[in-house]
Amino acid sequence: MLLALLLMTNLAAGEVENPQTAFYEQIQALCGARFEGRSTFPEDPGEAFRDKKLVAVVETCGEKVIRIPFRVGEDTSRTWILTRVEDGLELKHDHRHADGTPDDVTMYGGTSASAGTELSQSFPADEHTAKLIPEAQTNEWFLSLSADGSELTYYLERHGQPRFRAVLKRTDVAEIDRR
Repeated sequence: MLLALLLMTNLAAGEVENPQTAFYEQIQALCGARFEGRSTFPEDPGEAFRDKKLVAVVETCGEKVIRIPFRVGEDTSRTWILTRVEDGLELKHDHRHADGTPDDVTMYGGTSASAGTELSQSFPADEHTAKLIPEAQTNEWFLSLSADGSELTYYLERHGQPRFRAVLKRTDVAEIDRR
């Protein structure tokens, strides 16, 4: 009874019962949405991203898996995969060659280590990532969504220091609203 009362109090105060589920559902509700932007770090460590238009489209939106192709300029080799797992949420980076075969460096990422919030989740590098890319063993990826769904932020830290940040603005609002 006390537990039920505490849960109702938290929900009444505006807290979400399961922030990971709420975050997943927020992203899932954006199925078909397109976001565009650029890296916001002036000293982008990756030449592949420098001065390129970045586009993310919330494309495949299942009950357990959301796939978000992430285009860098004309390069369409990347897809973020957000998956519901027993311990929370998992973010993986799927990299493919033009013929669809997996890149040697693919499916890296991590599983949420904390509850996060309904608008933001973090994903510390998992064991697979540490083995695949030893220098990335301290990576932590963050996905955040603005309250109105108009902005998606992808952020990466390595050794607790900023490494990459992209702020992507929703570009399809009128198209989505007409459906």
